[in-house]
Amino acid sequence: MGGEWFVQSFQEDYSTLYRHRDEQSARQEVESLLRLLPLPKTGRVLDFCCGDGRHSRALAQHGYEVVGFDLSAYLLSEARCKTKKENVTYYQYDMREVPFNEEFDVLFNLFTSFGYFADDAENEKVIKRMAQALKPEGKLVIDYLNPEYVRAHLVPESVRDVDGKHIIERRTIEDGFVVKQIIITEQEEERTFWERVRLYSADEMETMLDRAGIKLLDVYGDYTLAPYGPEMKRMILFGQKK
Repeated sequence: MGGEWFVQSFQEDYSTLYRHRDEQSARQEVESLLRLLPLPKTGRVLDFCCGDGRHSRALAQHGYEVVGFDLSAYLLSEARCKTKKENVTYYQYDMREVPFNEEFDVLFNLFTSFGYFADDAENEKVIKRMAQALKPEGKLVIDYLNPEYVRAHLVPESVRDVDGKHIIERRTIEDGFVVKQIIITEQEEERTFWERVRLYSADEMETMLDRAGIKLLDVYGDYTLAPYGPEMKRMILFGQKK
């Protein structure tokens, strides 16, 4: 694979691969979380790894003061172009090095924006940065994959065509990670990149959160806050800074 896969992957092709993750789906997800979880109705919110800012904009539309950050200059450029009147400020940071200190009432980390590093200590460092950014008693929401569901329902290969791009996606589980190889052919030119996410259990996530000073309040299986279990696609963790 070589290097840090996410530096290469979160570029222009990312917008093609995840086109279905659009403004409407972000609004629906945010509205569901705000309606069903005991979150403050006002305050300062951090969109932790904001991508092109679709959740940041949805949160701002509910009246929050929103800060979003991401590593990808391309996705941040898209975020700034798409953000019109919403009250959002964007920054470029590595998730392991965000500088915020007790500034936010709520932190959202959505669409599996965690578990990217080969070293568990680096992933745990990210959790500590989340805790550091929150005010005391601040709330945290992490939308992560369900490792049990991934193992049971892994699709080894899929093929599709989008906007003149022929896309092959090959998936494996290797050493506790789900690994996706993505091959895109466009105008007879082929390019390959990867995604690699650590498969942490709910217990492992709770342990890391606890060590960082965040109490896990509940775990859900989707955005309707259905109970978490092996057949649920997501692991949505809801916590509070101690």
